[in-house]
Amino acid sequence: MTATELLVALAIAVGIVGIIVPVLPGTILVLGAILVWALEVGTATAWVVFALATTFLALGTVVKYLVPGRQLKASGVPSRTLLVGALLAFIGFFVIPVVGMFIGFVLGVYVAERARVGAAAAWPSTKAALRAVGVSILIELVAAFLAASTWVAGVVLT
Repeated sequence: MTATELLVALAIAVGIVGIIVPVLPGTILVLGAILVWALEVGTATAWVVFALATTFLALGTVVKYLVPGRQLKASGVPSRTLLVGALLAFIGFFVIPVVGMFIGFVLGVYVAERARVGAAAAWPSTKAALRAVGVSILIELVAAFLAASTWVAGVVLT
């Protein structure tokens, strides 16, 4: 294993961790690492690997918004509630490092739903939003693992 491959593997691993704990732009790190490898290797195989990885990550990015969005619409959570959740997640990210984003999102969705439908119905909507976020993270994670697996196959083939 070359030094470049080792650094690329490390960057991919950090990117995958960034998807699970959204402090770093995970998908971009994975894609950027594979691009660096393709530029370094420069073979047709390396560019095919990069194209496949890009396809997996792009599809994952699109699907991670479509599927949870449909789930939320089906469970009756309005976009405004998600906007409040996202705003408090952004604030929480700076107030409480690492976990503040999650706490802020949950609190924002709960507060918005409590104001909209009352205390009794706020928690089910909050749980639906949390499930949707979990599905979104899982979809992005699967796409990153597919891209990483494609890169590993490319390393073996070159």
